[in-house]
Amino acid sequence: MICQCTISKPTKISGIGLHTGDNITMKLRPATAGTGVIFHRTDGDRTRSIEALSSNVIDTKMATVIGKGDLSVSTVEHFMAALTACHIDNLHVYIDGPEIPIMDGSAAPFIKVLQDTGITRLNRSRKVLVINKPIHLVEGEKRVSIIPSRFFKISFDLSFDHPCIRQQHKSVNLTPESLCKEVASARTFGFMEEVEYLKSIGLARGGSLDNAIVIGKDCIMNPEGLRFSDEFVRHKILDTIGDFSLLGFSILGHIKSYKGGHDVNHKMVEKILATPDNWRIVEFSDADLQEALKLPAPSIQTDLAWAE
Repeated sequence: MICQCTISKPTKISGIGLHTGDNITMKLRPATAGTGVIFHRTDGDRTRSIEALSSNVIDTKMATVIGKGDLSVSTVEHFMAALTACHIDNLHVYIDGPEIPIMDGSAAPFIKVLQDTGITRLNRSRKVLVINKPIHLVEGEKRVSIIPSRFFKISFDLSFDHPCIRQQHKSVNLTPESLCKEVASARTFGFMEEVEYLKSIGLARGGSLDNAIVIGKDCIMNPEGLRFSDEFVRHKILDTIGDFSLLGFSILGHIKSYKGGHDVNHKMVEKILATPDNWRIVEFSDADLQEALKLPAPSIQTDLAWAE
């Protein structure tokens, strides 16, 4: 995708916050080329504009949280992955609560709203960060690498000592189509004892079987079961896409992750930015851009099948 893009018209998304249980509304507005994605967090008379960039990440314990001053926005990763799927580089997001609505625990509802709203090409080329040399990060059992590739690709290995998960591996060449078909509808997950603990300390107030996979001692608690046999590793790939979008560029490189999470994803993004000899920024020529602008606005299939 050569051109930068934004949405074609204003729209909004409302839903429950996973931890607060509050009803939260996001008003989405088109943005000009070069703006990037900016969250405008309001709380009463206060407003903070927070760019969706790694430099604004303030917490990664249970989700990726960005903030400035005394206001923040939590759980940005699913929404940011949806923007990646829809080619959207520039957007104003006005949000009236401390977290992105959890929706169904995946990126699929966000993608549907964005596609229904429409996507507009802008008269400026997209910047692509191309990996030239491998970059590695090891933290205990967790390992993340990014190596040169002609594609944006993620390979993820997951391992849990639980009969419902065990070991899972998936590798995806990430196009908008493959992201929607193979990754977008994979839901966030947690273990029943963890959910009970979070509720006991005043968190996960909005959590339910409608917006997360809950794993019991030896079974999946959700009556409908899983959308994919390996939904857990697919969701980890979704989180990785959202976290790495905070580089501020599209990526050409192959991310390899073993037991990765928001914390090491953020550290890896920071390490990439700190090692500029290992990558270069590529922009397309004016001729390429003008040719791309003659094409129809980008559209992707949103056949978000929930079973293999």
